[in-house]
Amino acid sequence: MRPLALVYRGKAARPQGCSTAVATLLRSSRWGFDVRYVGRQEDLALTPDVLARAVLYAQPGGGELEPAYRRMRKDETTIRDFVAAGGRYLGFCLGGYLAGATPGFGLLPGDTDQYIATRGATIASRRDTLVQVRWRGRPRQLYFQDGPAFLVRPGVPGVAVLARYPNGAIAALTAPFGSGAVGVVGPHPEATHDWYDDPGLVAPDGLAADLGHDLVDTVMGHGSAPVQRPRSYAT
Repeated sequence: MRPLALVYRGKAARPQGCSTAVATLLRSSRWGFDVRYVGRQEDLALTPDVLARAVLYAQPGGGELEPAYRRMRKDETTIRDFVAAGGRYLGFCLGGYLAGATPGFGLLPGDTDQYIATRGATIASRRDTLVQVRWRGRPRQLYFQDGPAFLVRPGVPGVAVLARYPNGAIAALTAPFGSGAVGVVGPHPEATHDWYDDPGLVAPDGLAADLGHDLVDTVMGHGSAPVQRPRSYAT
């Protein structure tokens, strides 16, 4: 049986293409996920029983933090309990903000802030743009739209920083939470060509799905009960 990965789709992630892009990224990973959408208007609801069947829950980007949290606040305990019991949480942009604490689900050993508000940020606008990061020490360019930087308390064991913005702020990381793990990213490695084309941006060669796969691999191998990694990526 293929491992179940759930992707939120609903009013806390707009436009709907944000959820679709995350689902596509997960389906193209090496894990052979059975990817299903979860939400109020979906066949599967975001309940403890449904999450108990899954190995991973993904919260896409899209929308504003405070309205999204108001919609998701009733699900906070369900999501926290799922991760604490050994599940994986994957947050992209807004989903990364929601992993924080002010407001958010409180899954991170710290909090989040707007990258554009951090000292020395190379971007000042909330408009769609490209951002340079160093992902595992290598320069890469990704689609970006007012994504978070992650503020981690010093000395927390088990935190893996995958990427940093040019000013040194954390752009992607994984961290333990209970018996499970959290993986978050501020830019959008899941972005497809239309995300770049619509605002007139030039997509980097090959897009950035490999970085998204790296995030998935790292969060799946994290926590007190790492999941065995399959041999190769699906085509």
